[in-house]
Amino acid sequence: MLLAMGQRPDIQQTMPANGTIERTCKVTSVHDGDSMRVRCPGFRKTLPIRLDQIDAPELDQAYGIASRDYLRSICPVGKDVIVRDLGPDIYNRRLGRVFCGDVNVRTTMIDANAAMIESGSAWVYDYYATDQGLYSLQERARTEKQGLWESPKPPVKPWEFRKKSRKK
Repeated sequence: MLLAMGQRPDIQQTMPANGTIERTCKVTSVHDGDSMRVRCPGFRKTLPIRLDQIDAPELDQAYGIASRDYLRSICPVGKDVIVRDLGPDIYNRRLGRVFCGDVNVRTTMIDANAAMIESGSAWVYDYYATDQGLYSLQERARTEKQGLWESPKPPVKPWEFRKKSRKK
């Protein structure tokens, strides 16, 4: 059972004051373990969302497909999500904390960013991490050999995998 389920922090307490916008949107696709597209009221096009503070394995990397599939299972296409929009990244995707589940019962929603870490489906992205609680979830996943940590061979961090791939 995931700690991230049903233990979503109150949005008012955790919402940064500097221009963060919260939107209720509908998932239109999940590309990989840390990105999705959503349709939000007031926008003609779907918005690309990059889950903030986490980095999931690339699709052609070990555990990449499983990571994507896990995000699809907790944030299925067609379902409503709450996106805490933190602004654009360098690729003009929206950085966000995403909450999946019944938007009418907010206390039961899943913090997708935390759930990806806790299930061993993604890493805390050290360079961008500000939520120190994600590290304890990652350590628990590693200790309990969840997801990408279950292999006896140490997993390769996605940012290292991308760096090696660019050199080829």
